[in-house]
Amino acid sequence: MNTFLSNQMPTDSSMLTEAEAEAIKQLEHILLNQEQLKLVAGNCEEMTIPDSVHRVLCQVVQAMASGKNVSIVTHNPELTTQQAADLLNVSRPYLIKLLEQGELPYILVGTHRRVKFEDLIKYKQQRDTKRRELLQELIEISEEAGLYDYEE
Repeated sequence: MNTFLSNQMPTDSSMLTEAEAEAIKQLEHILLNQEQLKLVAGNCEEMTIPDSVHRVLCQVVQAMASGKNVSIVTHNPELTTQQAADLLNVSRPYLIKLLEQGELPYILVGTHRRVKFEDLIKYKQQRDTKRRELLQELIEISEEAGLYDYEE
């Protein structure tokens, strides 16, 4: 199950009132300890919450309860450059530079660039892997130079 975050509709947990934060903690407890949840409307109409929605609610509420900022973006096969930049946590101009350098494939829809979601995720995974490898290499160089003491 993937939930992808964007800056489109942020919920800033630092702006929550004490009552809201407490309600989120209570909701987290309910979501994590109940298997079958129902939504009850103002007119007393009831509906069982589907498992897929329950899982998303759990992820969102857990993140908010631990003080993280959360926002949800619907999954589209093609993203705008701003949506792609948000997902990579980079600026839009930086993303445009990546596109123009051929680091990340894109398509044109009229005059607007679109990035395929699957290409973006693949790029992000490759970028993250490369970062981890470079960090490990830096640690090894530091250890060899006696600058980094690693205790197990």
